[in-house]
Amino acid sequence: MHSVPSARPSEPTIASLRDTSGEAAGDSLARYWTFYRAVADAQLARWLPRRPSRVLDVSGGHGRSAAVAAGAGHAVLEVRDPGRTGRAPQDDPPQAPRPAGDTIPLIGDSGALTYLADATMDAVIAENRVLSRHLATETTVAEIARVLRPGGRVLLCVDSLTLGLALLAERNYWAHLSDVPSAEVVLVPWPDGTITRSFSSHQLRELLADAGLDVEWIRPRTVLSPSTVEHVLAESPRALPRLVRTELNAPQTDESLGIHLLASARRAR
Repeated sequence: MHSVPSARPSEPTIASLRDTSGEAAGDSLARYWTFYRAVADAQLARWLPRRPSRVLDVSGGHGRSAAVAAGAGHAVLEVRDPGRTGRAPQDDPPQAPRPAGDTIPLIGDSGALTYLADATMDAVIAENRVLSRHLATETTVAEIARVLRPGGRVLLCVDSLTLGLALLAERNYWAHLSDVPSAEVVLVPWPDGTITRSFSSHQLRELLADAGLDVEWIRPRTVLSPSTVEHVLAESPRALPRLVRTELNAPQTDESLGIHLLASARRAR
């Protein structure tokens, strides 16, 4: 009796790129997501304040950013999505300084930070594409600017217009694609029924400026393509640190390349 050869893993779809954990893509992009997470950790570590600071993480509690910031010696308030363990905002609003290296979980709305006082945070992290999932992004960014102290900074990651256009094309939404050049807001429907917002570098820069934030830089999360990373790591798994260094040292550009855009901005003093 002849055994049936196992089928090759299916090629990743554009929609699979929504889940940075790699689970949605199966094994087809496993190496790339390992690289992606290593790059994200390194970019955050490089961006964080050098001295112990009060950091607000509104990434939803699903990523690694709060742990990275706490590991660097910062006092982190991590706002988590409802359904995850933590403290409700009304129970104990975190006004008093916390020890450096501490992480305080808090269940709350990461889009409306009304439970925080003005100018109480040295830095805000909005990773895990949280601002693309908050469709009224202007309101969320205004709240981030409000809670930042003068001179405080925000690091954020959003879906790029490149990803949005690719997904619309993959799903044959040609009417939507024809509207994109004149659209001020690009909303993208996903196969699971959710909707996210995609940004060009120009749209992202304008969004931050309108909230009173000075843009320091905008760049793709990764310049190296998934196919390049998969090929290199398949040939040499030990090449991961070298690939991460290559990514970190790549020239910064605010072209909307790659699937996600990373931006750093500062509240004016």
